[in-house]
Amino acid sequence: MKYYDTEPPQIKEEEQELCLSQEAELLVLKQEADNFMVTRSNNVENSLTSESHCNTDAAEKPYVCNTCGKIFSYSAALTVHMKTHRGEMPYACEICGKGFYETFLLKYHERIHTGEKPFSCEICGKGFRSNDGLTVHMRSHTDEKPFLCNTCGKRFTVSSAFKRHVAIHTGEKPYSCITCGKSFTQNSYQMKNHYRVHTGEKPYDCEICGKSFSRSRSLLHHMRTHSGEKRYSCETCGKSFRLSSNLLCHRRTHTGEKRYSCEMCGKSFRQRGHLLCHMRTHTGEKRYSCTACGKSFSQSGNLLLHMRTHTGEKPYSCETCGRSFSRSDNLTSFTFQYCLWCFLRKFNVL
Repeated sequence: MKYYDTEPPQIKEEEQELCLSQEAELLVLKQEADNFMVTRSNNVENSLTSESHCNTDAAEKPYVCNTCGKIFSYSAALTVHMKTHRGEMPYACEICGKGFYETFLLKYHERIHTGEKPFSCEICGKGFRSNDGLTVHMRSHTDEKPFLCNTCGKRFTVSSAFKRHVAIHTGEKPYSCITCGKSFTQNSYQMKNHYRVHTGEKPYDCEICGKSFSRSRSLLHHMRTHSGEKRYSCETCGKSFRLSSNLLCHRRTHTGEKRYSCEMCGKSFRQRGHLLCHMRTHTGEKRYSCTACGKSFSQSGNLLLHMRTHTGEKPYSCETCGRSFSRSDNLTSFTFQYCLWCFLRKFNVL
């Protein structure tokens, strides 16, 4: 019997969509930078009232970055932006040495080391390093989704998720990896994480077990395995999850929604990862290979089961008779078909 033919295993947490609180953290630097540029530019404009750099002129004659083409309404905003191209990082963190091109960015970064979270949610008490992070978080309570896709009508809570979604319709991926040529819809965040695939860099370490991760949100997900925290609960059945994306997928078991359809055979799935695994049955792709015998598999779960034929590992044991199995479904079959004691205990006869 081919394992997981009908419903492949759930995709890894690192491959899941970003949950709301993590999106807030990703938006903070950009939002604060925008706020800072506007504030500082207004101060500059007020001090130059005798010159021609007033708000009206700035709107009519925007300032354009000659490097990337980005347009600004104020010269001060363009000046700050140009530092990102020149690589100017005059403000350094005394703890880790990381540099920043403005002092307010350094101040925000230092809170990572100190753990300071001065902005708290009045509803659930969760703390944030910036007011913008709190603002985005509040939408999880109000269910506000201000970003609307004009193509399909889908709404989003944060602009970054909205921009990634729009790229699905346009197919635009303007940023490419110089090593392997893989393309991305976003430059800074996606490219930075992707480069670590080539370099093997894993800068985020778990203080409890020492395990390292290439992305900060992967470490965040991992830490919940130690704390046992499951903050996301299903309103229908009460089941709790560590990730909001897991809760989102779980809700579809109640609604029956299967939004991801195979273009070749029409079969539908609740998760995009399940669809990707299914597509390999059509393409014949087998990307997971056994290091012991070279046999290849289309799914990582099947490779894991196969490896147990080499290692002899049998992690599933009958609590009554002690017999062990390499697969959970084999243990279930044994319980009902062969082990009478297990069968009677299952139905509380004993």
